[in-house]
Amino acid sequence: MNIQQQLEAAVTSAIEELGAEGPAIVKQAARPEFGHYQANGIMGAAKRAGKKPRDLAAGVVDKLTLPNAEPLEIAGPGFINIRLSDAFIGESLAAIAADDRLGVGRETPETIVVDYSAPNLAKEMHIGHLRSTTIGDASVRIFEFLGHNVIRANHVGDWGAQFGSLLAYMEQMSNEAVLDTELRDLENFYKAASALFRTDEAFAKRAREFVVRLQSGDPRCLELWQRFIDESIRHCQAVYEALNITLKRSDISPESAYNHDLPLVVTELTERGLLTESMGAMCVFLPGFTGKDDKPLPAIIRKSDGGYPYMATDLAAIRHRTGVLQADRACYFVGAPQTLHLKQLFAVAEAANYLPPDHRFVHYPFGSVLDPDTGKMFKTRDGADVKLADVLAEAVTRAQRLVDKKSSGLSDDERAEVARCVGVGAVKYAELSKNRVTDYSFAWDTMLSFEGDTAPYLQYAYTRIRSVFRRAGVDPDQPSDEIAVSEPAERVLGVKLLQFEEAILAVVDDCQANILCQYLYELAGNFMTFYEACPILNAEDTVRKSRLGLAALTARTLGTGLGLLGIETVEQM
Repeated sequence: MNIQQQLEAAVTSAIEELGAEGPAIVKQAARPEFGHYQANGIMGAAKRAGKKPRDLAAGVVDKLTLPNAEPLEIAGPGFINIRLSDAFIGESLAAIAADDRLGVGRETPETIVVDYSAPNLAKEMHIGHLRSTTIGDASVRIFEFLGHNVIRANHVGDWGAQFGSLLAYMEQMSNEAVLDTELRDLENFYKAASALFRTDEAFAKRAREFVVRLQSGDPRCLELWQRFIDESIRHCQAVYEALNITLKRSDISPESAYNHDLPLVVTELTERGLLTESMGAMCVFLPGFTGKDDKPLPAIIRKSDGGYPYMATDLAAIRHRTGVLQADRACYFVGAPQTLHLKQLFAVAEAANYLPPDHRFVHYPFGSVLDPDTGKMFKTRDGADVKLADVLAEAVTRAQRLVDKKSSGLSDDERAEVARCVGVGAVKYAELSKNRVTDYSFAWDTMLSFEGDTAPYLQYAYTRIRSVFRRAGVDPDQPSDEIAVSEPAERVLGVKLLQFEEAILAVVDDCQANILCQYLYELAGNFMTFYEACPILNAEDTVRKSRLGLAALTARTLGTGLGLLGIETVEQM
Protein backbone atom coordinates (compact mmCIF):
# COMPACT_ATOMS: atom_id res chain seq x y z
CA MET A 1 0.00 0.00 0.00
CA ASN A 2 1.22 3.49 -0.77
CA ILE A 3 1.11 6.26 1.85
CA GLN A 4 -2.30 7.53 0.81
CA GLN A 5 -3.82 4.05 1.02
CA GLN A 6 -2.20 3.46 4.43
CA LEU A 7 -3.70 6.66 5.79
CA GLU A 8 -7.15 5.82 4.40
CA ALA A 9 -7.03 2.38 6.03
CA ALA A 10 -6.04 3.86 9.40
CA VAL A 11 -8.74 6.56 9.40
CA THR A 12 -11.42 4.13 8.21
CA SER A 13 -10.51 1.70 11.00
CA ALA A 14 -10.78 4.46 13.61
CA ILE A 15 -14.21 5.52 12.29
CA GLU A 16 -15.49 1.96 12.53
CA GLU A 17 -14.12 1.54 16.07
CA LEU A 18 -16.27 4.53 17.06
CA GLY A 19 -19.41 2.81 15.80
CA ALA A 20 -19.72 4.78 12.55
CA GLU A 21 -19.48 3.57 8.98
CA GLY A 22 -16.58 4.65 6.77
CA PRO A 23 -14.85 4.58 4.47
CA ALA A 24 -12.63 7.61 4.77
CA ILE A 25 -11.21 9.26 1.70
CA VAL A 26 -7.72 10.66 2.13
CA LYS A 27 -6.59 13.13 -0.49
CA GLN A 28 -3.47 15.19 -0.96
CA ALA A 29 -4.08 18.70 0.33
CA ALA A 30 -3.53 21.97 -1.48
CA ARG A 31 0.24 21.70 -0.96
CA PRO A 32 0.86 17.98 -1.55
CA GLU A 33 4.54 18.62 -2.21
CA PHE A 34 4.98 19.18 1.51
CA GLY A 35 3.37 15.87 2.45
CA HIS A 36 0.01 17.34 3.49
CA TYR A 37 -3.09 15.13 3.34
CA GLN A 38 -6.70 15.64 4.33
CA ALA A 39 -9.10 12.94 5.55
CA ASN A 40 -12.66 13.39 4.23
CA GLY A 41 -15.71 11.19 4.71
CA ILE A 42 -16.08 12.13 8.38
CA MET A 43 -19.26 14.14 7.77
CA GLY A 44 -20.95 11.33 5.86
CA ALA A 45 -20.02 8.79 8.52
CA ALA A 46 -21.24 11.13 11.29
CA LYS A 47 -24.57 11.67 9.56
CA ARG A 48 -25.13 7.92 9.22
CA ALA A 49 -24.23 7.43 12.91
CA GLY A 50 -26.30 10.40 14.14
CA LYS A 51 -23.25 12.22 15.49
CA LYS A 52 -21.82 15.68 15.09
CA PRO A 53 -19.04 15.67 12.50
CA ARG A 54 -16.49 17.54 14.65
CA ASP A 55 -17.24 15.20 17.58
CA LEU A 56 -16.61 12.17 15.39
CA ALA A 57 -13.47 13.81 14.00
CA ALA A 58 -12.22 14.43 17.55
CA GLY A 59 -12.85 10.80 18.41
CA VAL A 60 -10.95 9.67 15.32
CA VAL A 61 -8.00 11.88 16.26
CA ASP A 62 -7.97 10.38 19.78
CA LYS A 63 -8.09 6.85 18.37
CA LEU A 64 -5.51 7.33 15.64
CA THR A 65 -1.90 6.48 16.26
CA LEU A 66 0.07 7.62 13.24
CA PRO A 67 3.79 7.37 13.87
CA ASN A 68 4.31 8.62 10.34
CA ALA A 69 2.57 11.96 10.98
CA GLU A 70 2.81 15.05 13.11
CA PRO A 71 -0.05 15.83 15.57
CA LEU A 72 -3.36 15.80 13.70
CA GLU A 73 -5.57 18.87 13.29
CA ILE A 74 -9.34 19.14 12.89
CA ALA A 75 -10.37 21.69 10.31
CA GLY A 76 -13.71 23.08 9.15
CA PRO A 77 -16.84 21.03 9.83
CA GLY A 78 -14.95 17.77 10.33
CA PHE A 79 -11.90 17.38 8.12
CA ILE A 80 -8.68 15.98 9.57
CA ASN A 81 -5.41 17.46 8.39
CA ILE A 82 -2.44 15.10 8.31
CA ARG A 83 1.17 16.19 7.82
CA LEU A 84 3.82 13.54 7.33
CA SER A 85 6.71 13.86 9.77
CA ASP A 86 10.26 14.58 8.64
CA ALA A 87 11.44 11.41 10.37
CA PHE A 88 8.91 9.25 8.52
CA ILE A 89 9.82 10.77 5.16
CA GLY A 90 13.52 10.11 5.80
CA GLU A 91 12.95 6.52 6.92
CA SER A 92 10.69 5.83 3.94
CA LEU A 93 13.24 7.26 1.52
CA ALA A 94 15.99 5.07 3.00
CA ALA A 95 13.68 2.04 2.63
CA ILE A 96 12.93 2.62 -1.06
CA ALA A 97 16.60 3.42 -1.71
CA ALA A 98 17.42 -0.07 -0.44
CA ASP A 99 14.70 -1.60 -2.66
CA ASP A 100 15.65 -2.50 -6.22
CA ARG A 101 12.05 -1.68 -7.24
CA LEU A 102 12.06 1.77 -5.61
CA GLY A 103 9.11 0.84 -3.42
CA VAL A 104 6.82 -0.14 -6.28
CA GLY A 105 4.95 -3.33 -5.42
CA ARG A 106 3.88 -6.09 -7.78
CA GLU A 107 0.23 -6.55 -8.66
CA THR A 108 -1.62 -9.85 -8.75
CA PRO A 109 -0.38 -11.18 -12.09
CA GLU A 110 -2.72 -11.36 -15.06
CA THR A 111 -2.14 -12.45 -18.63
CA ILE A 112 -2.53 -9.30 -20.72
CA VAL A 113 -2.49 -9.19 -24.51
CA VAL A 114 -1.38 -5.80 -25.78
CA ASP A 115 -2.37 -5.16 -29.40
CA TYR A 116 -0.25 -2.31 -30.72
CA SER A 117 1.73 -0.89 -33.65
CA ALA A 118 0.01 -3.13 -36.27
CA PRO A 119 1.35 -1.58 -39.50
CA ASN A 120 0.04 -2.59 -42.90
CA LEU A 121 2.87 -4.60 -44.46
CA ALA A 122 1.98 -3.35 -47.92
CA LYS A 123 3.76 -0.07 -47.10
CA GLU A 124 6.51 1.29 -44.89
CA MET A 125 5.72 2.48 -41.38
CA HIS A 126 4.79 6.17 -41.28
CA ILE A 127 4.30 8.88 -38.67
CA GLY A 128 0.75 7.69 -38.06
CA HIS A 129 2.14 4.50 -36.47
CA LEU A 130 4.12 6.46 -33.88
CA ARG A 131 1.33 6.82 -31.33
CA SER A 132 0.15 3.21 -31.24
CA THR A 133 3.74 1.94 -31.19
CA THR A 134 5.12 4.19 -28.44
CA ILE A 135 2.06 4.25 -26.16
CA GLY A 136 1.61 0.50 -26.49
CA ASP A 137 5.27 -0.23 -25.78
CA ALA A 138 5.34 2.01 -22.70
CA SER A 139 2.24 0.22 -21.40
CA VAL A 140 3.87 -3.16 -22.01
CA ARG A 141 6.97 -2.13 -20.05
CA ILE A 142 4.90 -0.87 -17.12
CA PHE A 143 2.63 -3.94 -17.05
CA GLU A 144 5.69 -6.19 -16.96
CA PHE A 145 7.29 -4.05 -14.25
CA LEU A 146 4.16 -4.56 -12.15
CA GLY A 147 4.49 -8.33 -12.52
CA HIS A 148 2.00 -9.18 -15.26
CA ASN A 149 2.46 -11.77 -17.99
CA VAL A 150 2.34 -9.63 -21.12
CA ILE A 151 1.82 -11.00 -24.62
CA ARG A 152 2.79 -8.52 -27.31
CA ALA A 153 0.49 -8.80 -30.31
CA ASN A 154 1.60 -6.98 -33.45
CA HIS A 155 -1.54 -7.58 -35.51
CA VAL A 156 -0.02 -6.59 -38.85
CA GLY A 157 -2.00 -6.33 -42.06
CA ASP A 158 -0.54 -8.93 -44.44
CA TRP A 159 -3.66 -10.19 -46.22
CA GLY A 160 -6.15 -8.49 -48.45
CA ALA A 161 -6.98 -7.06 -51.86
CA GLN A 162 -3.99 -4.68 -52.03
CA PHE A 163 -1.64 -7.66 -52.11
CA GLY A 164 -3.08 -8.71 -55.46
CA SER A 165 -1.57 -5.61 -57.07
CA LEU A 166 1.74 -6.14 -55.32
CA LEU A 167 1.98 -9.80 -56.36
CA ALA A 168 1.06 -9.03 -59.95
CA TYR A 169 3.73 -6.33 -60.00
CA MET A 170 6.33 -8.72 -58.56
CA GLU A 171 5.37 -11.44 -61.05
CA GLN A 172 6.15 -9.24 -64.05
CA MET A 173 9.69 -8.63 -62.79
CA SER A 174 11.62 -11.63 -64.04
CA ASN A 175 15.00 -10.08 -63.16
CA GLU A 176 15.73 -11.03 -59.55
CA ALA A 177 18.28 -8.25 -59.09
CA VAL A 178 15.77 -5.63 -60.23
CA LEU A 179 13.14 -7.04 -57.88
CA ASP A 180 15.52 -6.92 -54.92
CA THR A 181 16.38 -3.31 -55.70
CA GLU A 182 12.73 -2.31 -56.06
CA LEU A 183 11.74 -3.94 -52.77
CA ARG A 184 14.25 -1.88 -50.82
CA ASP A 185 11.85 1.06 -51.12
CA LEU A 186 8.50 -0.43 -50.25
CA GLU A 187 6.71 2.89 -50.46
CA ASN A 188 7.64 3.49 -54.11
CA PHE A 189 7.02 -0.18 -54.89
CA TYR A 190 3.49 0.13 -53.49
CA LYS A 191 2.85 3.38 -55.37
CA ALA A 192 3.98 1.86 -58.67
CA ALA A 193 1.76 -1.21 -58.25
CA SER A 194 -1.24 0.92 -57.21
CA ALA A 195 -0.76 3.27 -60.17
CA LEU A 196 -0.75 0.33 -62.59
CA PHE A 197 -3.90 -1.05 -61.00
CA ARG A 198 -5.68 2.27 -61.61
CA THR A 199 -4.47 2.85 -65.17
CA ASP A 200 -3.97 -0.61 -66.74
CA GLU A 201 -7.13 -2.72 -66.91
CA ALA A 202 -5.20 -5.84 -67.95
CA PHE A 203 -2.94 -5.45 -64.91
CA ALA A 204 -5.96 -4.83 -62.66
CA LYS A 205 -7.53 -8.05 -63.92
CA ARG A 206 -4.34 -10.01 -63.16
CA ALA A 207 -4.20 -8.38 -59.71
CA ARG A 208 -7.73 -9.55 -58.89
CA GLU A 209 -6.83 -13.03 -60.09
CA PHE A 210 -3.79 -13.01 -57.80
CA VAL A 211 -6.02 -12.28 -54.80
CA VAL A 212 -8.09 -15.40 -55.53
CA ARG A 213 -4.94 -17.48 -56.14
CA LEU A 214 -3.36 -16.24 -52.90
CA GLN A 215 -6.42 -17.00 -50.79
CA SER A 216 -6.64 -20.43 -52.47
CA GLY A 217 -3.09 -21.29 -51.45
CA ASP A 218 -1.42 -21.15 -54.87
CA PRO A 219 2.28 -22.08 -54.27
CA ARG A 220 3.74 -19.43 -56.61
CA CYS A 221 1.56 -16.72 -55.09
CA LEU A 222 2.49 -17.77 -51.58
CA GLU A 223 6.17 -17.73 -52.53
CA LEU A 224 5.95 -14.16 -53.87
CA TRP A 225 3.77 -13.07 -50.96
CA GLN A 226 6.21 -14.48 -48.40
CA ARG A 227 9.09 -12.69 -50.08
CA PHE A 228 7.27 -9.39 -49.89
CA ILE A 229 6.21 -10.00 -46.29
CA ASP A 230 9.77 -10.84 -45.24
CA GLU A 231 11.07 -7.60 -46.75
CA SER A 232 8.28 -5.59 -45.13
CA ILE A 233 8.97 -7.10 -41.73
CA ARG A 234 12.66 -6.31 -42.13
CA HIS A 235 11.71 -2.65 -42.67
CA CYS A 236 9.48 -2.69 -39.57
CA GLN A 237 12.09 -4.29 -37.35
CA ALA A 238 14.64 -1.69 -38.39
CA VAL A 239 12.22 1.02 -37.23
CA TYR A 240 11.49 -0.78 -33.95
CA GLU A 241 15.21 -1.11 -33.19
CA ALA A 242 15.86 2.54 -34.00
CA LEU A 243 12.88 3.61 -31.86
CA ASN A 244 13.88 1.31 -28.96
CA ILE A 245 10.64 -0.65 -29.16
CA THR A 246 10.51 -4.12 -27.59
CA LEU A 247 8.54 -5.77 -30.43
CA LYS A 248 10.29 -8.72 -32.06
CA ARG A 249 9.46 -10.71 -35.16
CA SER A 250 8.10 -13.45 -32.90
CA ASP A 251 5.47 -10.96 -31.62
CA ILE A 252 3.90 -10.60 -35.06
CA SER A 253 0.32 -11.85 -35.03
CA PRO A 254 -0.68 -11.30 -38.68
CA GLU A 255 -4.14 -11.30 -40.18
CA SER A 256 -3.17 -14.32 -42.29
CA ALA A 257 -2.60 -16.41 -39.14
CA TYR A 258 -6.37 -16.48 -38.57
CA ASN A 259 -7.32 -17.31 -42.17
CA HIS A 260 -7.97 -21.00 -41.46
CA ASP A 261 -10.23 -20.10 -38.50
CA LEU A 262 -12.60 -17.85 -40.44
CA PRO A 263 -14.93 -20.59 -41.74
CA LEU A 264 -15.06 -21.96 -38.19
CA VAL A 265 -16.12 -18.55 -36.88
CA VAL A 266 -18.99 -18.54 -39.38
CA THR A 267 -20.01 -22.05 -38.32
CA GLU A 268 -19.96 -21.21 -34.62
CA LEU A 269 -21.90 -17.97 -35.04
CA THR A 270 -24.47 -19.84 -37.11
CA GLU A 271 -24.82 -22.52 -34.43
CA ARG A 272 -25.39 -19.82 -31.83
CA GLY A 273 -28.14 -18.22 -33.89
CA LEU A 274 -26.30 -14.96 -34.44
CA LEU A 275 -25.91 -14.87 -38.23
CA THR A 276 -28.45 -13.40 -40.61
CA GLU A 277 -28.16 -13.27 -44.39
CA SER A 278 -28.44 -9.73 -45.75
CA MET A 279 -27.97 -8.96 -49.45
CA GLY A 280 -25.90 -12.12 -49.81
CA ALA A 281 -23.62 -11.36 -46.86
CA MET A 282 -23.62 -13.12 -43.51
CA CYS A 283 -24.12 -10.56 -40.75
CA VAL A 284 -24.69 -10.14 -37.03
CA PHE A 285 -27.28 -7.54 -36.01
CA LEU A 286 -27.11 -6.48 -32.37
CA PRO A 287 -29.27 -3.93 -30.55
CA GLY A 288 -27.64 -0.58 -29.95
CA PHE A 289 -25.84 -0.42 -33.29
CA THR A 290 -27.57 1.67 -35.92
CA GLY A 291 -26.41 3.45 -39.03
CA LYS A 292 -28.00 6.14 -41.18
CA ASP A 293 -31.73 6.71 -40.71
CA ASP A 294 -31.52 4.60 -37.54
CA LYS A 295 -31.35 1.42 -39.60
CA PRO A 296 -29.71 -1.60 -37.91
CA LEU A 297 -25.96 -1.63 -38.50
CA PRO A 298 -24.67 -5.04 -39.56
CA ALA A 299 -21.42 -6.58 -38.39
CA ILE A 300 -20.43 -8.28 -41.63
CA ILE A 301 -18.74 -11.64 -40.99
CA ARG A 302 -18.63 -12.94 -44.56
CA LYS A 303 -19.12 -10.78 -47.64
CA SER A 304 -21.44 -11.65 -50.50
CA ASP A 305 -18.45 -12.69 -52.65
CA GLY A 306 -17.30 -15.14 -49.97
CA GLY A 307 -14.49 -12.96 -48.68
CA TYR A 308 -13.92 -12.12 -45.03
CA PRO A 309 -13.64 -8.51 -43.75
CA TYR A 310 -11.75 -7.23 -40.71
CA MET A 311 -14.65 -8.05 -38.40
CA ALA A 312 -14.23 -11.78 -39.02
CA THR A 313 -10.45 -11.69 -38.62
CA ASP A 314 -10.68 -9.64 -35.43
CA LEU A 315 -13.28 -12.06 -34.01
CA ALA A 316 -10.96 -14.96 -34.75
CA ALA A 317 -8.19 -13.06 -32.95
CA ILE A 318 -10.35 -12.60 -29.83
CA ARG A 319 -11.32 -16.28 -29.98
CA HIS A 320 -7.60 -17.17 -30.05
CA ARG A 321 -6.63 -14.72 -27.30
CA THR A 322 -9.18 -15.95 -24.78
CA GLY A 323 -9.30 -19.61 -25.78
CA VAL A 324 -5.66 -20.37 -26.60
CA LEU A 325 -3.61 -17.62 -24.96
CA GLN A 326 -5.90 -17.60 -21.90
CA ALA A 327 -5.76 -13.80 -21.71
CA ASP A 328 -7.47 -12.13 -18.76
CA ARG A 329 -7.24 -8.74 -20.41
CA ALA A 330 -6.46 -7.21 -23.77
CA CYS A 331 -5.48 -3.64 -24.54
CA TYR A 332 -6.13 -2.43 -28.09
CA PHE A 333 -4.06 0.64 -28.96
CA VAL A 334 -5.89 1.59 -32.13
CA GLY A 335 -6.75 5.03 -33.54
CA ALA A 336 -9.96 6.80 -32.58
CA PRO A 337 -11.58 6.32 -36.06
CA GLN A 338 -11.89 2.60 -35.27
CA THR A 339 -13.96 3.18 -32.12
CA LEU A 340 -17.28 2.02 -33.60
CA HIS A 341 -15.68 -1.05 -35.18
CA LEU A 342 -14.13 -2.13 -31.89
CA LYS A 343 -17.31 -1.50 -29.88
CA GLN A 344 -19.20 -3.67 -32.33
CA LEU A 345 -16.42 -6.26 -32.31
CA PHE A 346 -16.45 -6.64 -28.51
CA ALA A 347 -20.26 -6.81 -28.49
CA VAL A 348 -20.32 -9.59 -31.09
CA ALA A 349 -17.51 -11.44 -29.27
CA GLU A 350 -19.50 -11.31 -26.02
CA ALA A 351 -22.66 -12.53 -27.76
CA ALA A 352 -20.67 -15.40 -29.29
CA ASN A 353 -19.14 -16.33 -25.90
CA TYR A 354 -15.67 -15.65 -27.28
CA LEU A 355 -15.29 -12.94 -24.66
CA PRO A 356 -16.36 -14.07 -21.14
CA PRO A 357 -17.94 -11.41 -18.89
CA ASP A 358 -14.99 -11.39 -16.46
CA HIS A 359 -12.46 -10.60 -19.18
CA ARG A 360 -11.54 -6.99 -19.91
CA PHE A 361 -10.90 -6.21 -23.55
CA VAL A 362 -10.54 -2.44 -23.85
CA HIS A 363 -9.95 -0.07 -26.74
CA TYR A 364 -7.51 2.74 -25.92
CA PRO A 365 -7.94 5.26 -28.75
CA PHE A 366 -5.53 8.05 -29.55
CA GLY A 367 -5.52 11.25 -31.56
CA SER A 368 -3.51 12.26 -34.61
CA VAL A 369 -0.08 13.76 -35.22
CA LEU A 370 -0.53 17.17 -36.85
CA ASP A 371 1.63 19.46 -38.92
CA PRO A 372 2.28 22.60 -36.80
CA ASP A 373 2.05 24.84 -39.89
CA THR A 374 -1.24 23.58 -41.31
CA GLY A 375 -2.91 22.02 -38.27
CA LYS A 376 -3.76 19.03 -40.45
CA MET A 377 -2.43 15.48 -40.57
CA PHE A 378 1.36 15.43 -40.78
CA LYS A 379 2.24 14.80 -44.45
CA THR A 380 5.09 15.48 -46.88
CA ARG A 381 4.80 18.42 -49.27
CA ASP A 382 3.40 16.15 -51.98
CA GLY A 383 0.77 14.79 -49.61
CA ALA A 384 2.41 11.43 -48.90
CA ASP A 385 2.70 9.86 -45.46
CA VAL A 386 5.92 10.80 -43.66
CA LYS A 387 8.06 7.69 -43.19
CA LEU A 388 8.80 6.93 -39.57
CA ALA A 389 12.36 5.88 -40.45
CA ASP A 390 12.93 9.33 -41.98
CA VAL A 391 11.54 11.04 -38.86
CA LEU A 392 13.94 9.18 -36.59
CA ALA A 393 16.92 9.86 -38.86
CA GLU A 394 16.03 13.57 -38.92
CA ALA A 395 15.65 13.61 -35.12
CA VAL A 396 19.12 12.16 -34.61
CA THR A 397 20.64 14.57 -37.16
CA ARG A 398 19.08 17.57 -35.42
CA ALA A 399 20.11 16.26 -32.00
CA GLN A 400 23.67 15.79 -33.26
CA ARG A 401 23.93 19.50 -34.07
CA LEU A 402 22.75 20.40 -30.57
CA VAL A 403 25.01 17.88 -28.86
CA ASP A 404 28.07 19.02 -30.85
CA LYS A 405 27.58 22.53 -29.44
CA LYS A 406 26.87 21.37 -25.89
CA SER A 407 29.26 18.45 -25.41
CA SER A 408 32.66 19.48 -26.73
CA GLY A 409 34.41 17.36 -24.08
CA LEU A 410 33.10 14.07 -25.49
CA SER A 411 34.62 11.96 -28.26
CA ASP A 412 32.97 11.71 -31.67
CA ASP A 413 31.57 8.26 -30.85
CA GLU A 414 30.26 9.45 -27.47
CA ARG A 415 28.56 12.47 -29.03
CA ALA A 416 26.98 10.23 -31.69
CA GLU A 417 25.56 7.96 -28.99
CA VAL A 418 24.22 10.92 -27.00
CA ALA A 419 22.65 12.33 -30.18
CA ARG A 420 20.94 9.02 -30.88
CA CYS A 421 19.50 8.79 -27.35
CA VAL A 422 18.45 12.44 -27.30
CA GLY A 423 16.92 12.45 -30.79
CA VAL A 424 14.93 9.24 -30.42
CA GLY A 425 13.98 10.07 -26.83
CA ALA A 426 12.72 13.49 -27.91
CA VAL A 427 10.37 12.00 -30.51
CA LYS A 428 9.00 9.40 -28.09
CA TYR A 429 8.58 11.79 -25.16
CA ALA A 430 6.83 14.38 -27.34
CA GLU A 431 4.27 11.67 -28.05
CA LEU A 432 4.02 10.14 -24.58
CA SER A 433 3.81 13.42 -22.68
CA LYS A 434 0.53 14.32 -24.41
CA ASN A 435 -2.89 13.10 -23.34
CA ARG A 436 -3.46 9.95 -25.36
CA VAL A 437 -6.81 10.99 -26.83
CA THR A 438 -5.83 14.46 -28.05
CA ASP A 439 -4.21 15.52 -31.31
CA TYR A 440 -0.81 17.18 -31.07
CA SER A 441 1.52 19.14 -33.33
CA PHE A 442 4.87 17.68 -34.32
CA ALA A 443 7.29 20.55 -33.62
CA TRP A 444 11.04 19.87 -33.86
CA ASP A 445 12.25 22.89 -31.90
CA THR A 446 9.96 22.18 -28.96
CA MET A 447 10.65 18.48 -28.63
CA LEU A 448 14.44 18.88 -28.89
CA SER A 449 14.71 21.70 -26.40
CA PHE A 450 16.85 21.22 -23.29
CA GLU A 451 14.36 23.36 -21.38
CA GLY A 452 10.78 22.61 -20.41
CA ASP A 453 8.84 19.37 -20.42
CA THR A 454 11.00 17.42 -22.89
CA ALA A 455 13.10 14.27 -22.97
CA PRO A 456 16.38 16.22 -23.43
CA TYR A 457 15.61 18.20 -20.26
CA LEU A 458 15.02 15.01 -18.26
CA GLN A 459 18.02 13.24 -19.77
CA TYR A 460 20.19 16.25 -18.96
CA ALA A 461 18.85 16.35 -15.39
CA TYR A 462 19.87 12.71 -15.01
CA THR A 463 23.41 13.36 -16.26
CA ARG A 464 23.79 16.40 -13.97
CA ILE A 465 22.96 14.28 -10.95
CA ARG A 466 25.38 11.55 -12.01
CA SER A 467 28.10 14.17 -12.47
CA VAL A 468 27.75 15.12 -8.79
CA PHE A 469 28.90 11.63 -7.84
CA ARG A 470 31.83 11.71 -10.24
CA ARG A 471 33.01 14.92 -8.60
CA ALA A 472 32.45 13.44 -5.15
CA GLY A 473 34.24 10.19 -6.00
CA VAL A 474 31.23 8.26 -4.68
CA ASP A 475 29.40 5.30 -6.22
CA PRO A 476 25.83 6.51 -6.95
CA ASP A 477 24.57 2.93 -7.06
CA GLN A 478 25.30 2.27 -3.39
CA PRO A 479 22.11 3.24 -1.50
CA SER A 480 22.40 5.44 1.55
CA ASP A 481 21.13 3.82 4.74
CA GLU A 482 20.43 7.21 6.29
CA ILE A 483 18.41 9.96 4.67
CA ALA A 484 17.13 12.90 6.70
CA VAL A 485 14.97 15.79 5.56
CA SER A 486 14.69 19.08 7.38
CA GLU A 487 15.01 21.85 4.79
CA PRO A 488 11.85 22.69 2.77
CA ALA A 489 13.52 21.76 -0.53
CA GLU A 490 14.60 18.41 0.91
CA ARG A 491 11.09 17.71 2.08
CA VAL A 492 9.54 18.62 -1.28
CA LEU A 493 11.97 16.36 -3.15
CA GLY A 494 11.53 13.55 -0.63
CA VAL A 495 7.74 13.57 -0.82
CA LYS A 496 7.86 13.56 -4.62
CA LEU A 497 10.19 10.53 -4.58
CA LEU A 498 7.74 8.70 -2.32
CA GLN A 499 4.97 9.24 -4.91
CA PHE A 500 6.67 7.19 -7.64
CA GLU A 501 4.45 4.16 -7.08
CA GLU A 502 1.32 6.36 -7.13
CA ALA A 503 2.39 7.77 -10.51
CA ILE A 504 2.96 4.28 -11.96
CA LEU A 505 -0.41 3.01 -10.78
CA ALA A 506 -2.16 6.13 -12.08
CA VAL A 507 -0.75 5.42 -15.55
CA VAL A 508 -2.18 1.91 -15.78
CA ASP A 509 -5.67 3.05 -14.75
CA ASP A 510 -6.26 4.31 -18.29
CA CYS A 511 -2.93 3.72 -20.04
CA GLN A 512 -2.07 7.43 -19.92
CA ALA A 513 1.72 7.62 -20.08
CA ASN A 514 1.58 11.42 -19.81
CA ILE A 515 0.95 11.02 -16.06
CA LEU A 516 4.39 9.44 -15.63
CA CYS A 517 5.94 12.08 -17.90
CA GLN A 518 4.46 14.85 -15.77
CA TYR A 519 5.70 13.16 -12.58
CA LEU A 520 9.26 12.88 -13.93
CA TYR A 521 9.23 16.49 -15.11
CA GLU A 522 8.11 17.69 -11.67
CA LEU A 523 10.68 15.43 -9.99
CA ALA A 524 13.48 16.89 -12.10
CA GLY A 525 12.30 20.41 -11.25
CA ASN A 526 12.15 19.55 -7.53
CA PHE A 527 15.71 18.27 -7.70
CA MET A 528 16.98 21.44 -9.39
CA THR A 529 15.39 23.52 -6.63
CA PHE A 530 16.93 21.24 -3.99
CA TYR A 531 20.34 21.40 -5.69
CA GLU A 532 20.33 25.19 -5.66
CA ALA A 533 18.99 25.53 -2.10
CA CYS A 534 20.89 22.72 -0.36
CA PRO A 535 24.66 22.41 -0.91
CA ILE A 536 25.71 18.78 -1.29
CA LEU A 537 29.46 18.39 -1.64
CA ASN A 538 30.32 21.23 0.74
CA ALA A 539 27.89 20.14 3.46
CA GLU A 540 28.90 18.64 6.82
CA ASP A 541 29.57 14.87 6.57
CA THR A 542 26.24 13.55 7.85
CA VAL A 543 24.22 16.07 5.82
CA ARG A 544 26.44 15.44 2.78
CA LYS A 545 25.79 11.70 2.96
CA SER A 546 22.05 12.23 3.31
CA ARG A 547 21.88 14.66 0.41
CA LEU A 548 23.95 12.36 -1.78
CA GLY A 549 21.39 9.68 -0.90
CA LEU A 550 18.57 11.96 -2.06
CA ALA A 551 20.46 12.72 -5.28
CA ALA A 552 21.16 9.04 -5.98
CA LEU A 553 17.53 8.12 -5.37
CA THR A 554 16.39 10.89 -7.72
CA ALA A 555 18.71 9.66 -10.49
CA ARG A 556 17.48 6.09 -10.06
CA THR A 557 13.86 7.20 -10.16
CA LEU A 558 14.41 9.33 -13.25
CA GLY A 559 16.30 6.52 -14.97
CA THR A 560 13.69 3.91 -14.06
CA GLY A 561 10.80 6.14 -15.07
CA LEU A 562 12.35 7.04 -18.41
CA GLY A 563 13.17 3.38 -18.96
CA LEU A 564 9.52 2.45 -18.45
CA LEU A 565 8.71 4.97 -21.18
CA GLY A 566 11.29 3.34 -23.42
CA ILE A 567 13.62 6.35 -23.27
CA GLU A 568 17.35 5.80 -22.73
CA THR A 569 19.67 7.81 -20.50
CA VAL A 570 23.36 8.61 -20.87
CA GLU A 571 26.04 9.22 -18.27
CA GLN A 572 27.40 12.43 -19.79
CA MET A 573 26.17 15.15 -22.11
